[in-house]
Amino acid sequence: MIVTEYELLVCLAAELNMRKSAEKLFLSQPALSQRLQTIESRWDTKIFLRTQKGLLLTPEGEAIVQHAERVIERERQIQERLEAQDGIVRGTLKIACASIVAQMWLPRVLKRFIKAYPDVHISVVTGWSSEIHQALVDGSAHVGIVRGNVAWKSIQKPLFQDKLFLVDKEITRLDDVLDSERPFVQFQSDSNYYQVIQDYWQRNFGKMPRQAMVMDQIETCRQMAFNGIGFAILPEVTLIGASEDINKIPLVDKSGEILSRDTSLIGYEQSLALPQVKAFLEIVDKYLETHY
Repeated sequence: MIVTEYELLVCLAAELNMRKSAEKLFLSQPALSQRLQTIESRWDTKIFLRTQKGLLLTPEGEAIVQHAERVIERERQIQERLEAQDGIVRGTLKIACASIVAQMWLPRVLKRFIKAYPDVHISVVTGWSSEIHQALVDGSAHVGIVRGNVAWKSIQKPLFQDKLFLVDKEITRLDDVLDSERPFVQFQSDSNYYQVIQDYWQRNFGKMPRQAMVMDQIETCRQMAFNGIGFAILPEVTLIGASEDINKIPLVDKSGEILSRDTSLIGYEQSLALPQVKAFLEIVDKYLETHY
């Protein structure tokens, strides 16, 4: 078997669907089916069972796919070492990033990076902090960009602090919130984001706002506030490009401090030593110098 056949098996195991796998691999379904039959014949075992709902991995297939994943990862590591030796920044930069940072901040950094290092391929996945941690642990990401307080035992680099604002089209003062009938629009988060906000509200007002709407994503929450549906507590990074008719009121504590959230870059030392990752960190540092 050649590596492309390993990649074929890994793709099939991830999708468990011939049509979707064929699209990802840029193959026709008959060609994919024929190649799978050839691979199964070579192993002299069934790797997948075909059902009306899709594919099922056999126990033997699970072992073969795990072997394929190890071969692909090993080849990737060797390729990265070879590229590091010739002094040219190439390879793939794999980033796992908090969704809102990937939407509002990361594109500005990657624009500079791509201009400086056009030979580097870039892979970005988004998710919650727990998913970003797992991506680093299993090697599917070189660096992670996370929000809030993180428990990370390896390298952690602070990027920027994000001030928190009450955002609404009608409310103009924090003191007006408790007397308002406008709904508090929230978004789901796996971090301590709303615990921080609840603590702030209890310290300063003694209770939470009366009504709440919960969105599944921060971008949906942002659009609800921007379109006058209700008020939201949003980090400063989400307010890039906000129109002038939207009130942005900082959450100021009794001490005079504005409530804020940390954004950090995390990773393992061996990954951060890769040439393409070091180059990315240098671009990040230059960007932070001019914008924060």
